[in-house]
Amino acid sequence: MLNTSEVVFLQLGAMAALAFYVAANLGANDVANSMGTSVGSKALTLRQAIIVAGILEFSGAVLFGQGVSETLATGVVNAQVFAAQPQVFLIGMVSVLIACGIWLQIATSRGLPVSSSHAVVGAIAGFSCVAAGINAVDWRTIGTISLTWVATPVASGALAALFYSVVKYSILDRPDPLSQMREWIPWLSAVMLSVFGIIVLPSVVDVALVQTGAIALAHDRFGWNLPTHDIVIGIGAIAAIALTLNSWKKLESVEKEEERRKKEEGISTNSSPNPTLPHSPIEQQMARFQVLSACFVAFSHGSNDVGNAVAPLAAIAYIRRTGSFPSGDFSVPLWILVVGGAGIVIGLAIWGKNVIATVGEKIIQLQPSGGFCAELATATTVLLASRFGLPVSTSHALVGAVVGVGLIKAWKTVRLETLLSIGSAWLVTIPIAAGLGASIFSIAQWIGRF
Repeated sequence: MLNTSEVVFLQLGAMAALAFYVAANLGANDVANSMGTSVGSKALTLRQAIIVAGILEFSGAVLFGQGVSETLATGVVNAQVFAAQPQVFLIGMVSVLIACGIWLQIATSRGLPVSSSHAVVGAIAGFSCVAAGINAVDWRTIGTISLTWVATPVASGALAALFYSVVKYSILDRPDPLSQMREWIPWLSAVMLSVFGIIVLPSVVDVALVQTGAIALAHDRFGWNLPTHDIVIGIGAIAAIALTLNSWKKLESVEKEEERRKKEEGISTNSSPNPTLPHSPIEQQMARFQVLSACFVAFSHGSNDVGNAVAPLAAIAYIRRTGSFPSGDFSVPLWILVVGGAGIVIGLAIWGKNVIATVGEKIIQLQPSGGFCAELATATTVLLASRFGLPVSTSHALVGAVVGVGLIKAWKTVRLETLLSIGSAWLVTIPIAAGLGASIFSIAQWIGRF
């Protein structure tokens, strides 16, 4: 017979396996947010995208995923309702894991990018209604999330259209695009690193310098008073300068190679390269920017969205350890972050190609210039929403951005049937997840009576 500690260990192991399953489906579905446009524009091959995203998603989840201590689990429900019955909440979190895993796998198998955040919210709302009635759910939060279905893709699409219009008018459509590209490289570098630096660098500096005591040590030993935001700005400025110099150097070598190729083919070196060709120097340079932006998005996605998979597991572990409802000291242990990060990587490697193909290739045919603008718009939208405290879906933002680029580039090439499939999946995510969560919770309660 197993003793009590062994039973608890086995139960927690089973819950960890469930969380790993959810994280795997999240990785297969959501990582298209960072890598779909890079694969679609041929800036990266599918294999390269999976390797790069796997490393950065895992690093972001494990190193900076602690920020999920304010989880969806305690934000969607009425804490007072479950404070007196934590075991009911535990069963509900198990139901959430199963429901989210099932729905994300169904969506991924059909190549549909859906919001894992909305799936978690729907499942929590579903089991909460069954467990303690409709008053157990914070319906204002549900309403706010529903409004973002429309606002997020529209805002991201408008920004992407604006960015691509600037790139198209200022660089791609100019008589001498190479010369224009050389002038715009510093601005593109600064804009990209400003947007992504605001997302990633504060967390990096906090973990690397603040939590390790490096800033306090510098103050004690040298009398230096180094504000964190100044360090972030300094790192970003140095990175922008380095990226600009490196890009100029790469562009110069590409220009020389282009001239050599034209001479060998007997083409006049005075003719302007066609920026729409896959091998054009303009698109080659844009591909480098796009790959770098995709790396930032993958890292930040791993650090932020891993909570969608592991927050229920963290709540379960907390209740098993303390016997009470998660309170102010609720946080996510490192081993749970490792489970989530590993699940994201495995899911991406096994199933990720379906959603990547949908986002990167089945809405419009992307080139690096368009893919870069789509990713930049996605990051900007998510960043602005975070500043205003609005819950948004990266999936919604990216799809809207890709459509925005398509409308400027050639609106007739936007595939409406793909958009209708994606939109339908968005609309049914919360209801289906809620139904699954309620059904699984009801079954679990029924089994528990025997």
